[in-house]
Amino acid sequence: MSTDEDLSVIAICGSLRDGSYTRKALRHALSAAEDASAATELVDLREYDLPVYDADDDVAGDAPGLTRTVREADAVLLGTPMYHGSYATPLKNALDYCGFDEFEDKTVGLLAVSGGHFPVTALEHLRSVCRALNAWVIPHQAAIPQAYQAFDDGAFVDEKLAERVATLGTRAVQYANIEPDPASFESQENVGAE
Repeated sequence: MSTDEDLSVIAICGSLRDGSYTRKALRHALSAAEDASAATELVDLREYDLPVYDADDDVAGDAPGLTRTVREADAVLLGTPMYHGSYATPLKNALDYCGFDEFEDKTVGLLAVSGGHFPVTALEHLRSVCRALNAWVIPHQAAIPQAYQAFDDGAFVDEKLAERVATLGTRAVQYANIEPDPASFESQENVGAE
């Protein structure tokens, strides 16, 4: 965490790989959030015991710690690799433990990486989930295609891509306290998240 405790931005990494490009990109976005004077934290799902979500046991394992971390953040960045046209299972499982208490009126930024071309569908699917939880999703989003070519020794190769990812962190701080929109239609139908 950074030293300024007035505003907090967390990033949840939906990749479990050791050399995860998603994690590298989220760290870059969090660095920009720190530069904008926010306290930051990378939520690395490898460090959480989160059994496959079961609605009959929604406080299993480390779920209470995860939900508390999300609830207490002013803004959340969600990062994922694109798997089969959507976002990754570890992130889906983590989000299933959350609900309106964690995300309603929360500012959320989206980032997705892929081995192929643009991971747009993963971003669209995450945007739909956030809308169902009545979160406010930052219009700016970061997509990193052909991620294996995007980094060299942990740093971005392309300055424009690095700037796009950094902007996500900056916008998370800028819009962390934006006035919430009226409830979305999708959220009114999402009774399971209450």
